[in-house]
Amino acid sequence: MFTKGTQIGKATRFGPDWPGQRCGARTRKGTPCQKPALRGKARCRLHGGKSTGPRTEEGRARIAAAHTTHGRLTKEKRAEAKRRAQVGRQIRAELKDIAARAVAHGWLDPDWKDQFKG
Repeated sequence: MFTKGTQIGKATRFGPDWPGQRCGARTRKGTPCQKPALRGKARCRLHGGKSTGPRTEEGRARIAAAHTTHGRLTKEKRAEAKRRAQVGRQIRAELKDIAARAVAHGWLDPDWKDQFKG
């Protein structure tokens, strides 16, 4: 594995043939970081591997706000979108019933929708 005269130590420990997990975070140069990831983590100590994360609710809220880029996919927005979709389905169903009753009573022609087609 090592040739005569090679010093075994930090310089050779994490060389290009090292089988362990690398950090993989992007460096300023745009290349993946080649430092070894910390044990049980996916990042090296320089890219957040030593971080224990936010402990308080205030800290968690601050991190969540920092990671929210547009707010389009928040739980509240998704719930509101589902509610609006349900209301739209109800309105379309009511309009369909009204149109069917109007056709049944003779107030509308059965082919009344054809005049709106382009």
